[in-house]
Amino acid sequence: MPHQQILSFTTRPRATRDITADVAAVVRAAGIDCGLAHVFVQHTSCSLLITENADPDVRRDLETVFARLAPDGDPAYRHDLEGDDDMAAHARSVLSDVSLTVPVGGGRLLLGTWQGIFLWEHRAHGHTRSVVVTVLP
Repeated sequence: MPHQQILSFTTRPRATRDITADVAAVVRAAGIDCGLAHVFVQHTSCSLLITENADPDVRRDLETVFARLAPDGDPAYRHDLEGDDDMAAHARSVLSDVSLTVPVGGGRLLLGTWQGIFLWEHRAHGHTRSVVVTVLP
């Protein structure tokens, strides 16, 4: 039987938040031995990623890369209703992703040794973000 839960997180500006333990708790609550955990963020200016969880410099460097790819206030942007970071945040979300899927085995997430699941805020201000976790057998 599928299991679904919506999680709420408060983010910091242009930062990642480790949500691995929260997603793992939903998987445990599902009571499913083998299947998939699908994680989806219900917003267009933040994203999800699986990346290294040991060295925070990796996530800082990713922010640097994305600042180069989608800079705030680019005069070529037409969509700027919510400020200089508006279109840049949407572009960063599209360049990364708003959903991911992780295999479940033995009732737990089958992440690699150095992998974590992160919510990545792309706006210049923190927000409250909703993340849907669906566990399927």
